[in-house]
Formats: sequence, C-alpha cells, structure tokens
Amino acid sequence: MAVIGIESSAHTFGVGIVEDGKVLANEKEMYRIGTEGMIPNDVAEFHIANSGTVVSRAIEKAGVSRKDITGVGYTRGPGMGPCLHVGLLSAKTLAKRLGIPIVPVHHGIGHIEAARHFGGMKDPVALYVSGGNSQILKLDAKPFAHYRVLGETFDIGVGNMLDTFAREIGLDPAWGSTVDRLAQSGRKYVELPYSVKGMDFSFTGLMTKAVTIADTLSREDLCFSLEQTAFSMLCETTERALLLTNSGEVSVCGGVAQSQKLREMMEKMAKGHGAKFGCAPNEFNADNGGMIALVAEQMLRRNLDVALDKCDIEQRYRIENAQVVR
Repeated sequence: MAVIGIESSAHTFGVGIVEDGKVLANEKEMYRIGTEGMIPNDVAEFHIANSGTVVSRAIEKAGVSRKDITGVGYTRGPGMGPCLHVGLLSAKTLAKRLGIPIVPVHHGIGHIEAARHFGGMKDPVALYVSGGNSQILKLDAKPFAHYRVLGETFDIGVGNMLDTFAREIGLDPAWGSTVDRLAQSGRKYVELPYSVKGMDFSFTGLMTKAVTIADTLSREDLCFSLEQTAFSMLCETTERALLLTNSGEVSVCGGVAQSQKLREMMEKMAKGHGAKFGCAPNEFNADNGGMIALVAEQMLRRNLDVALDKCDIEQRYRIENAQVVR
C-alpha cells in the first residue's frame, strides 16, 4: 500500500509517500526567515499557499495515482498551532476525497523511527535534537510501547538556541545551519558555560554568554566554541544514558543532526563503548513528510486509524504519551 505523510509542524511543509517501507517521494517547501524569526501565522499562510503544489509534486515523483494511496498520516504535534492546523486540514481533505483512513503521528517519533529505519537499528538510545526539542530517549514497553525520556533540556532546545544566537549576531539566514557552516572554519576555542546535570542539560546560559562576547571574537571562532560546548554536553549526557541502559546502539536524529560535527562526535563516543551508531540521511533529519509516512504506514498496518471528526492537533504533545508501533 502507498501511504502519504504530511509534515507541517514548523517552517517546512513536507509530503512523503511510502510503500512497504520504501520512500518513493519526499517533497517539501520551506519558509525562508532571512534574519528574522518565524511568526506562526505567516508560516501557516506560506503552508496554505504551497500545500497543494507539494502534494501534487510528491504524487508525481512517486509515480503513483491518487487511487493507489491507501492511507494518510499527519503530524499531530508538537509544533506551532497554525502550522499544524494546515497539515491537519490537508490530511483530512485527502482522507475524505480519497476515502482512505487517517492517522495522527508524533513529530519526534517520526524523526527517531526514520533514524532507526535508515540506520538499520533495532532499539537504540536516541538523541533527538531539533529546534523545539532536545531529549535522550529509549523505548519502554510498559504500560504501553513508548519512548521514555531519560534526559532533556531544562529550558530551550539546542536548535532554538542556535537559531536565536544566529539572529542575535545578525547571521543571514538566521539558522543553526549558518552557525554550523561558520564553525567549520573556527580554530580558537573559548570557554563557555557548560550546563549538565545527570542526563539533563541547559542552553540559555551558554547562548547568553556567547552573545555577550560576540564583539570580542571572530564569528568563526565564536560559532566553533558554541557548537563544541553544546555538542559536548549532548554527547556526555547521551553517553551516560548509553551506559546506564546497557544498550548496544545509539542514534542521533532531528534537525540539528544535520551537523556533520555532531554526528562525528556521537559516533566517536559510541565506538568508544563498542556500540553501533546510526542516523538517517540529512534529507530525513530535516523536517520531512517521508518520516511521517514511514510511521503512518506501520500504524495503518495495526488498524490504528482515527475517525475524521476525532483528528486534532496538540502543540505540546509529549513524546512519552505517544504509542510506538512497529
């Protein structure tokens, strides 16, 4: 069966089509922020303007017809309310017009399951790092199959921290990816606040200090120092989780996992303990519809579809409250 997945939690409107675990199409349009942040209503308007085109493009790329689509999944949350509503409306429209079942998918589970799928892993400790989320997770079977939070940020996600820092020092575009690109040319490390407690971490102090000293360093060295500190915090806490759970696998996923530096540091840590390291291709680390379709296909195989009038969104949808289906 061909299943279509719709992702619209933030700046990306993504549509993926999957058949028997194979991604046939993964199309998207992304809102451009320049040097500014995202205003949810503006991003939602962008999604509305592009949703039909992206859906049609994905169907064409997949080489299927609309009658071949047997189910649809959408991102229920977490995310920005107006943006999530656009994805919900798009999915409900498809479900009604095509007469197919619909399932709500947790955004974070999409990221984790994509990394597990492409990384060839069974049950990894997962470092999930994106704009709004930074968590260390492990599958737990009780009281139902779900991802248990072993550690997480006390304040903001590492992606949010990098994006905010980029805006504060005037980078264009003001994305964490711009910080990552500049960091690759940095050579001088400057000590910055390192905030770890057990398997939890905090990023606001680090960001505030980096912004405060921005005029005293080259942008390259400052970005290098910021990333090195933040990523070391993530690796230390994930290493602790890996050892405490006695796991043999570790993965990294989410938008920040697009950083080659973070992947290298995580892989080195994992290998130091004889653990397998895995992640998805960057196409699936960034927000995308393919990961939603992958999870939706598994849910539909278990007949976990939801009535149209029961479909909704949840902006603060906690990952431990979402059922994992394999």
